[in-house]
Amino acid sequence: MFPENVNVETRNIPAKDNRPARVICEQVAYVHLGGKFPVEMKLQLEQNQPAYTAGTYGVHPSSFSVNQFGGLELKRFGLVIESLGKLERQSA
Repeated sequence: MFPENVNVETRNIPAKDNRPARVICEQVAYVHLGGKFPVEMKLQLEQNQPAYTAGTYGVHPSSFSVNQFGGLELKRFGLVIESLGKLERQSA
C-alpha cells in the first residue's frame, strides 16, 4: 500500500430482488503477480474496519485452504493480510 491509498472507499448497494441492501468497503492496493509492474486491485474491508497503513503485506496462511481435489486455493471470503514491513520508496 502506498501512503496515497490509505483511505476506505464505501459503496452502497441497494436492495434488489430478495437480497438486502449492502455496504461495501474497499481500499486500493497493489499486487505483484510476477510481471514488471504491480497491478492495482481493490482490497475488501469489513464495515468500520480502518484502512491498512502504507507498507508491504503478504497473505496470511489462514487465507488458504485445500480444495476437494487436494490442491491449494485462496479462500473466496475472509482474506487476511499481514504486514511485512513499511514501504520503502527508492529515490532516483
